[in-house]
Amino acid sequence: MSNESRYPVQAAATTFRIIETLHELDGAGVSDLSDELEMPKSTVHDHLQTLTEIEYLVNEGGTYHVGARFLELGGFARSQMKLYQIASPEIKKLASETGEHANLLIEEHGKGIFLNKTKGQDAVNLDTHIGKRVHLHTTALGKAILSRLSEPAVDEIIDRHGLPAVTEKTITNVGELKRQLATIREQGYAIDDEERVSGMRCVAAPICDDEANPIGAISVSGPTNRFDDEIFATEIPKAVLSTANVIEVNMTYS
Repeated sequence: MSNESRYPVQAAATTFRIIETLHELDGAGVSDLSDELEMPKSTVHDHLQTLTEIEYLVNEGGTYHVGARFLELGGFARSQMKLYQIASPEIKKLASETGEHANLLIEEHGKGIFLNKTKGQDAVNLDTHIGKRVHLHTTALGKAILSRLSEPAVDEIIDRHGLPAVTEKTITNVGELKRQLATIREQGYAIDDEERVSGMRCVAAPICDDEANPIGAISVSGPTNRFDDEIFATEIPKAVLSTANVIEVNMTYS
């Protein structure tokens, strides 16, 4: 059974496959999209024309791109989230304090979504951006969230999305991942040692509600040459855990 055959409205599924593929390809024409998606050109063309007319895509000389109108929807969705509202000033302080990237991630449909990203004065450029989706097992942020989920919930995410490798250091073994999750639960924070981006290390802590359910995670990430073993094991975890605690308290009493 194809992926689309399980959707009640296949035309809607096709539309979003086209949008997501345009995003992944950073723009494409009708022929390239038709080949990539293995769809008839006429079908692809009709969807592109409709999406352009209702202003969700832009056509630049025959190459279609995702339009800025999606910002209105994404920006509104983010602004309505209590976690974003409360965590954002703390993320900014954390970036200023460490000089590195400070990040806020949530889990949705088994993937991690970056909700906030603030650069400190020494932060390097990364591929992350607001709304970027990542596999949870590839990041300290994602592992922090996984560590607070039930084992059946973790298994469901693994069954759905797998454990694909992003770098040579990405965890791709279920047993190894679960051993790490047990360690994270014990020490309270997670690490990512070049598991998503080569040359970068990251420390993250989960943010939980008053019933210990994970609602997100925060992190600090930086290059390996600045995150030596001492800083990676002591200073950064202390800063991240302290900030996570502040956010949790503010979430509870705001």
